[in-house]
Amino acid sequence: MQEHERKFLVTSLNFQKEAKKIIPIKQGFLQNVPERLVRIRIAGDRGLITIKGIASPDGISRKEWEYEIPAADAEELLDLCIPPTLNKERYIVPEGKHSYEVDVFHGENEGLIIAEIELNHPQETFSKPEWLGHEVTGDIRYYNVSLLTKPYSTWE
Repeated sequence: MQEHERKFLVTSLNFQKEAKKIIPIKQGFLQNVPERLVRIRIAGDRGLITIKGIASPDGISRKEWEYEIPAADAEELLDLCIPPTLNKERYIVPEGKHSYEVDVFHGENEGLIIAEIELNHPQETFSKPEWLGHEVTGDIRYYNVSLLTKPYSTWE
């Protein structure tokens, strides 16, 4: 399945008032090479395994498959992941005909807040709330897997 996603920094906490749901997330990676990654995630009480292919040059599109697995299996698989794991809270914020997923990171990535929006095609138009900041789509520093090896707190 092809995924089309844009990422933005967040400039204020106003999104929290608009959120319809907050999901705690813990995730790790079983494999991380440029051609593919395999992610294990516990999102609330759901276990998920995700396989992602290489991103397009602009970072918007990539192949992605995600499947629900038993949460207990996801817990065990997290123990097999390349350390460390990533912790964040995801706020689901409706905006027009889409929803933003706003991730508030914890641990060594504390202070980083990223909003993502999934689109039906790369050129699809979408509304931008006032708290949406600079676009970071395609900037690999903001990929979750990159935040594990070079956390936000270590940036200059």
